[in-house]
Amino acid sequence: MDEKKMEMENAPAFRHSLPIQMRFNDVDVLGHINNSMYFQYFDLGKSAYFTTIRKGAFDWNKVDVVIANVNCNFYAPMFLGEPVSVVTRVKSIHERSFRVHQRIVNVVTKEIKSECETVMVGFDPVAQTSARLSEGWIKSICEYEGRNLLEQNNDND
Repeated sequence: MDEKKMEMENAPAFRHSLPIQMRFNDVDVLGHINNSMYFQYFDLGKSAYFTTIRKGAFDWNKVDVVIANVNCNFYAPMFLGEPVSVVTRVKSIHERSFRVHQRIVNVVTKEIKSECETVMVGFDPVAQTSARLSEGWIKSICEYEGRNLLEQNNDND
């Protein structure tokens, strides 16, 4: 068994899934979904995940986390009308950040089309600086994921 497949099978399950509705404008001149659209799909998945874990109590006018880094791997092309979903989970939480892991998956074949990891950091909108994550974020994520994800070593935060 290859290392990537073994890693995927040993990882905790993705509990959150959002079906993606593709639009004609998402298609590029090569006839597949343009790679830039994947980031919009991942953003939709993150937004839905945040709303779910905060039980609808997420106020988009009082944002206290922002994206610090995004890394994406493209594995296979997607085509208009292909049945795909964005699955989302949080891998770890630190004092000032958490790591969001996402995949775009064909819901019929289970083929992983793309994979993304995003580092979200706590943010103070008044001071315009990074901040500690609120207890609300930490509690909501851990409760939804069903495990303690808080890392005690915060050297990399």
